[in-house]
Amino acid sequence: MQLYSSPASPFARKCRVVLIETGQEDVDVRDVTANPMGGEPALNAANPSGKIPVLVRDDGPAIHDSRVICRFLDARGKAGLYPEGRLWEVLSIEANADAMMESAVAITYEKRLRPEALHWSEWFDAQWTKIARSLDALEGRSMPLLEGPLNMAQIAVGCALGYLDLRLSDRNWREGRPTLAAWEERFAARPAMTATRPA
Repeated sequence: MQLYSSPASPFARKCRVVLIETGQEDVDVRDVTANPMGGEPALNAANPSGKIPVLVRDDGPAIHDSRVICRFLDARGKAGLYPEGRLWEVLSIEANADAMMESAVAITYEKRLRPEALHWSEWFDAQWTKIARSLDALEGRSMPLLEGPLNMAQIAVGCALGYLDLRLSDRNWREGRPTLAAWEERFAARPAMTATRPA
């Protein structure tokens, strides 16, 4: 199997972290070029939307969307990253982390692809407001799950926060969220996180 990935993608990083945490070394990680204006033909053939990550399987159709891939890899590795007793909480926090990534990626692409004269500051602020609300919810409601045994919510949040540091460090997500910031510092030190940290 091959995982189509990109070093900076927080969505692909989720899958790469799961591969490491579950010891699935038989999956080959292949970096591809993805861009909302058009990516590599192999990527577009595997996922019609042209988005990464994509898991190209030998025994079935390709799987795309990081949440679907992570569920597949968790089941394949029998890792228990989606504990039945807290499944809906884990899934909801993972979805919330993905929403933060989506807003951060949207800001990044807007700055990178649209001429500066056409940047819409109110739209940037609206995207950041979604991220800030999600961060506040994590700080206020989600720390017991984040502090517990390894699960997919933790991996997703860790990758989301890493992407905020990579692309939106000027927004200083840590301000006013000391518990989440302390958790992130500990979680970011896990070998799977350090091995996948964007350069």
